[in-house]
Amino acid sequence: MLSRRQILAAGAFATALALVPAVAGTRTNYSAAAFASAQKAGKPILIEVHAPWCPTCKAQTPILSKLEGEPRFANLNVFHVDFDSQKDVLKALNVQKQSTLIVFKGGKETGRSTGATDPVSIEELLEKSL
Repeated sequence: MLSRRQILAAGAFATALALVPAVAGTRTNYSAAAFASAQKAGKPILIEVHAPWCPTCKAQTPILSKLEGEPRFANLNVFHVDFDSQKDVLKALNVQKQSTLIVFKGGKETGRSTGATDPVSIEELLEKSL
C-alpha cells in the first residue's frame, strides 16, 4: 500500500513532467551519416557550431532551445558540431569561427550566420530551413 507521502510525491512528479516543454525535432552530435540521411530525406536542418568556452555560443544556447521547442520547428534536425574537436567537419562545411549557425532545407544550404545573438535574427535564420 502506498503512503500518503508517496502518493503526493508521485503527483508532484507527474505535474513537473507535464510542465516540461517537449523537445522539438532531433538534437544530436554531428555525424556525416546522420547529416546525409537528414538531407536525403529533405528534412529541415540546423548545424550549430559550438565551443564551450565561447560567450557568444553560451548566449545562443537559450535562444535556440526556446525556438526549437516551438511547434513550427518540431521537425527541425539539429546537429551539434564541437568547434575544438571536429576540425574535419568545420573544413567540410567551410566554417571559420565558433558560434556559426547553418540551416539547410534538405540538401541545400539556405542560410548561415556567425556570432548572432539577436533572437529575431536567429528565428529568421531557422525559418529559412522550413
